[in-house]
Amino acid sequence: MSENFSENLRSLCAEHGSIAQICREVGINRQQFNRYLNGSSLPAAHNLRRIARFFEIPEARLFAPQAEFEAQLRDAASTTPAGPSDSFLEPFRAQHRNLKRYLGFYHAYFRTPSWGEGIFCALTRFIEKDGFILSRNLEIAHDPEQSIRQISRYQGLVTLRGNRLFITEHERAHEGSVAQTILFSAHRQQLKYLRGMTMGVAWRPFPRPYAARAIWKRLDERVSAREAIAACGVYPVRSPRIDPTVRNYLETPAKEDMPDMPGSVLL
Repeated sequence: MSENFSENLRSLCAEHGSIAQICREVGINRQQFNRYLNGSSLPAAHNLRRIARFFEIPEARLFAPQAEFEAQLRDAASTTPAGPSDSFLEPFRAQHRNLKRYLGFYHAYFRTPSWGEGIFCALTRFIEKDGFILSRNLEIAHDPEQSIRQISRYQGLVTLRGNRLFITEHERAHEGSVAQTILFSAHRQQLKYLRGMTMGVAWRPFPRPYAARAIWKRLDERVSAREAIAACGVYPVRSPRIDPTVRNYLETPAKEDMPDMPGSVLL
């Protein structure tokens, strides 16, 4: 029975982000949870109830033979025929537990060919709705010399896979572009900075896909919406308004991200 439980628990954990995050959400010590995973211990009744509630599964089913357990999971997943939209949305469902601690406002920094060597700062927000984590992105930039003012709004979905945040967004304008960003936290307990890559389409001097490093800085709750929006725009690399951590990350791309290519790379 303990062997069935540990095998089934490992199967469930494989689909729900990091073990450490699951422990935090369930409220069980990581060391104790590891004993459940390796089969050296079974949970007491109150911990079993917590685990079953977290995974939204009957307690008794956790002790079913693995083949039967896996079959039941497949049956549950296929109860409703999945169309194209259902298949696309599946990775984004029930992410409120995994991503609850990421909710809030961020300034998203990256470099785009549309604005030369400058550092672009956009405003992003993660919110929860009906079990989905939604992204809302506002980009504002102004080029006084060419009298160009860019205002773009994106909306999208967020999921967590293997300790990486995947954000898929589309521009709200008619026939707007689709963007993809992948981020991670350098330390699980530190969410002030999220680092990674973003891919989108440059809109000038001509449309072309590009990929660039990105770093998001979480905003303090005391920052007002007006202040957060006012900070959006394009800054010179050496601007004193650019956080040194942000500048250092964007100026020194790692080889594994973009070998031999500083800044952003056109595709």
